[in-house]
Amino acid sequence: MFPETIETDSLTLNPLREEYVDVFDLYDLFGEESDGVADVFEYVPQEPYASVKEARDQLIKAETAWEEAETAQYAVYTSDNNLAGYAVLSIEWERQTGNIGFILAKPYWGQGYAGECATALTELAFDQLDLELVAIGYEEGNERSKRAVEKFINTVGGQYDGVLRNWTPIGDEIADHHRYTVTQGQYQQTRHDK
Repeated sequence: MFPETIETDSLTLNPLREEYVDVFDLYDLFGEESDGVADVFEYVPQEPYASVKEARDQLIKAETAWEEAETAQYAVYTSDNNLAGYAVLSIEWERQTGNIGFILAKPYWGQGYAGECATALTELAFDQLDLELVAIGYEEGNERSKRAVEKFINTVGGQYDGVLRNWTPIGDEIADHHRYTVTQGQYQQTRHDK
């Protein structure tokens, strides 16, 4: 159902599963001892991996969700074949909605990769899966994600829907979530206008 490979200007997205992703590379990127990992997970409802087994468990869960057509999780590789993180399109079929998320390692911040991932997953949602809505957001205080999300939403013709209070559990806190959406109609109109 989901394409095996998605290519953008500077990235290649491959399924987040063992045949495509070296579990040790994933652990090195997002393990507890990795450089900058505290910054990466500051606003993310996930903890850094405590072991290689936890990283492998995520690959197995991602493959199951892929096979059940619930979630398309992709490993994000740069043009020089470095694992930069992963991107996710979670599908709510009954709502005809795709929810986009991504986690990139700190060395890959500020290079436009988040926008490329979001655009690629939006194209997947609308052009191949024929969904009606794509949602994306960030947690309160995450200014980097705010800028990336707003830039992406402006590019695709979407809108800010509002804040969902006490929405995202992060550690011992529950963060407010700022939600943005783009409809298939808004997206197609923006593409037509370009």
